[in-house]
Amino acid sequence: MTAVGTGAARSGTRPSLGRRLLRRVPLLGAAIGVVLALWLVAANDVGAVADAFGRVGILGIAAVVLVRVAIIGLCGVAWARVLTGLVGVAAGPFVLLRFVREGVNVLLPVASVGGEVLGARLLTFWGVTGAASAAGILVDMFFQVVTQALFALTGVVLLSQIEGEQAATLAAWCAKGLALSGVVLAAFFAVQRYGGAAFIERQVTALARRFAAEGGTAPAGGGVQASLDAVWDRRRWWPLAQGFLLHLAAWFLGALEIWIALQCIGIEGVTLAEAVVLESLSQAIKSAAFPVPSGLGVQEGGFVLLGGLFGIDPHTALALSLVKRVPDVVLGVPGLMAWQAIEARRGLMAARAVPPAV
Repeated sequence: MTAVGTGAARSGTRPSLGRRLLRRVPLLGAAIGVVLALWLVAANDVGAVADAFGRVGILGIAAVVLVRVAIIGLCGVAWARVLTGLVGVAAGPFVLLRFVREGVNVLLPVASVGGEVLGARLLTFWGVTGAASAAGILVDMFFQVVTQALFALTGVVLLSQIEGEQAATLAAWCAKGLALSGVVLAAFFAVQRYGGAAFIERQVTALARRFAAEGGTAPAGGGVQASLDAVWDRRRWWPLAQGFLLHLAAWFLGALEIWIALQCIGIEGVTLAEAVVLESLSQAIKSAAFPVPSGLGVQEGGFVLLGGLFGIDPHTALALSLVKRVPDVVLGVPGLMAWQAIEARRGLMAARAVPPAV
């Protein structure tokens, strides 16, 4: 058999069992999430859930959506700050692609990092090299997770001030989870900062080549590790600090969604500090279940569990979760449409670049 034939045979082989199972993890997670969400709704008064949701009103929903726009915008600017001075792209495309990332993560049956992979690829359409794009998304994800851990830690500290055995038990479990997360984040940082990405880079060479083919030339020194070293350069401490602080601000701003919704529903006495507890720990629970797309069912269960600590009944907690999902759809659908428009425009430009056949 010729080399060409051998290559074709290899390309036609079926993927391994492990790879096939890995591809089905998001679908399995989605199925589990749907079952959990349906069980939570069936176990509660559907009419009461609908009534609580209806009390939020159009103005309340609009306010929550606007807060989410501000949150995603802050995250987009934070992503841009990570690469500022290293790429010739303004903040606008980063903000646009941040909405695309959000739409993919909350509306498509993919694990919670699917949007990040796509965002890195789309960024190359603006002439950013594949290596720089990959490095930027890795650092941005690191900042996002670290700031979420700090946000969750704030929630745990506030939760520990609440009297009751249930609150104390939940705070203890969350503290243990954060300690484990700290170890994982330290390892994630070490991989980026001390050359570990060079090993990973060898495993994703094909993906990096595809990124590089989409736009720009490789930077001097080549590769993701070289780009990571450039991003983490000590002289860039200020833009990195800005990216970090913007992510932290975005997490805390999310508590405003909770507070607005509860005020509209008519739940009195819930303070911003309690909204921080609800938002921070529900987000932590949702992130822990990352194989479940958009935390479907998990978010709802988290609100029911945490809401009980503040006297919020289950049907109101479920309505609160539904309110939180409205911006997912309202902003996610345009994000997916923007993705398709970007792909179509890129494909049209590529077709025009091909010289006509003689």
